[in-house]
Amino acid sequence: MEQRNERSELEGAGEGPADAKAAGVNDLAALTPEALREKVREAREDAQRNWQHFLHSAADLENYKKQAARDRQDAVERTRRQMLSLVLGVLDNLERAMTFGDPQEGPSKGLMDGLRMTHRQILAQLEAIGVRPIESVGRPFDPRLHEAVSVVPPKDAGTESGTIAGEVLKGYLLNDEVLRPAKVAVVGGQDRGEP
Repeated sequence: MEQRNERSELEGAGEGPADAKAAGVNDLAALTPEALREKVREAREDAQRNWQHFLHSAADLENYKKQAARDRQDAVERTRRQMLSLVLGVLDNLERAMTFGDPQEGPSKGLMDGLRMTHRQILAQLEAIGVRPIESVGRPFDPRLHEAVSVVPPKDAGTESGTIAGEVLKGYLLNDEVLRPAKVAVVGGQDRGEP
């Protein structure tokens, strides 16, 4: 009985791809010419559908690659801007320290000289990567570059209306795009003493 089971297993193992192909050829031989033409037409339609599916998939893959590259570039640029904003905050504090502690002589002169040197070095490094300050004072107000935080009467400023009288916070450009707008005081309004 064990020999019969082994024989049936060996016979079943003989049915592989070659046997299936031979069975398919025998099926095709039994078909009429019309049925054979119908099978060929169906195979051609199936091949055309597969080709169209392949073309769509290839186009989708290319679009995905382009979108992924754009997303990566946007993420890099966003991170770069965030890091530069952090550096600008430190630079602002350094400038404030230089403004409030400006002795020409005395024990803190060396400290102030070091702060000035550090300030120049940071500005030079920022300029090397495309960051430069926006020149504002005395220029006309430009809403693309400036953010007005206060208005100065023309009488107090001594200049015409629409001119920037002072800078509250320095603005910066990154490769000719605004990284941070300058916060400024603008000359505007009418003098109350005049009609």
